[in-house]
Parts: sequence; C-alpha cells; structure tokens
Amino acid sequence: MFLRDTWLIFRRDMILSLRNPAWIAIGLMQPVLYLFFFGPLLERITESTPGFPPGTAWQILTPALIIQIALFGSSFVGFGLLADLRTGVVERLRVTPASRLALLLGRVMRDALQTIAQAVIILVMAFTIFDLRASAGAIALTLVIVGLMSVTLASCSYALALRLKNEEAFPAILNTVLMPVLLLSGIFIPITQGLAPAWLYELSRWNPFTHVVDIERASFRGDFTTDALLTGSLVLFAMTALALFWGVRTFQRENA
Repeated sequence: MFLRDTWLIFRRDMILSLRNPAWIAIGLMQPVLYLFFFGPLLERITESTPGFPPGTAWQILTPALIIQIALFGSSFVGFGLLADLRTGVVERLRVTPASRLALLLGRVMRDALQTIAQAVIILVMAFTIFDLRASAGAIALTLVIVGLMSVTLASCSYALALRLKNEEAFPAILNTVLMPVLLLSGIFIPITQGLAPAWLYELSRWNPFTHVVDIERASFRGDFTTDALLTGSLVLFAMTALALFWGVRTFQRENA
C-alpha cells in the first residue's frame, strides 16, 4: 500500500511537471549561462592563479554547477506545496487513506528525477561543447550525489512550506539562507587554503555543501580515495537522513 501510494503521488506530480516543461528549462538557464560565459574565464584563471584545486577548469566548474541545480531547483519546490494548500489539494489528500509518508516521498522522488535529468543535460553539454573529461564512475557518482542532494533540499523545502504556510515569507527565508550557503560552498570559485583568506576558508568548512562540492570535484579528477570522499559522503548522508526525518515528521503532524 505504501509503495502504491508513493507511486500514485509521484505519477501525479510528474504528469503535472511534464505538462509545464518551462520550469525545467528555467531551472537550467542559470547553470547553462555560467557554463558558457563563466567557464572560459575560469580556464584563464586556473592557468594563472595559484591555489586552485587540481583538475581542469571544466572539472572544477561542471560538478559545482550540478550542485547549484539541486541547491536552487529543489529548495524552491515548496512553492508547489503552498499552491496545493491554497487550492485545497492537500485538504482532499488528507481525507484519503494514502500514507502520510507517501505524500512526501512521491513529491521528493519527482524532484530528484527532475534534478538528475537537468544534471545529465549539463554533463552532455560540457562533454560535447567544452573540454570536460571524466570517467564513467565519476558521472555515476555525480548523479547519485545530486539525487541525494535533491531529496535533502526538497524535504526541507516541503517541511518549511508546511510550517510557514505563507507564500511571502517562504522565498524571503530561502534567499536569506541560500545566498551565504552558495557563496561559502565554493561553487563559482573554490575556497582553498592557498586562495582564500584563512578566516574565509575556516568559515567555509562549516558549510556542509562545501564538502559535497569537494567530493564531486575529486571524482571528476579521478580521485576516489577515502580521504577525498569520506568526509563529504558522511556529511551528505547525514543531511539526507535529517532532512527526511524533518519532512516526514512535519507531514505526519500537519496531515494527522
């Protein structure tokens, strides 16, 4: 029953998304622009600036842009839930025997699949148009990471939307949180000891998304050692578990 309920919610939300593919294209627009207009600049910077991590400019930028897709795309999915609350969809679902956990996981699965599809498009463009080189293992690991990131951020987004129930406060809080997270994650310019001031480097280490970006960059340059992957993997799994716990508890309370 639980799996069937999850599938029904997933299918409903996926059909709605496919009927309006413009949002998928809009989510891709910013990473694509960075790929085309910022990537060539980064090539020159990596060649002349000490302190950059190993790897080519595309091995540094492409995995970070994929994290950016999850960071912004999945963080704002709560708007869809707020719209469902406003139009009474959530109220109608509450009176059905559907599992409350399925109401969350069906949506989260849809969001993760969309994010992975967008990541594949970015990877194809980076491989075919630019000089990106990465192994099949790196690509597979990247898609797993971005899927878990999407699950994490979508769960938090839905939980926050249910708590606030306010379409004006929701984006204000998200923008307040996401901007420092973005800047401190080193997505655009890696924050390394040789490049950043000591205080900025130490501050970035407290940002969990920094470690996720690090493991993606390590995999793209072929570094699959424990030292390169362990910290980021543990951080990602912990974030995913905590986000799912928060999301499930919030859905159960609000839909009791």
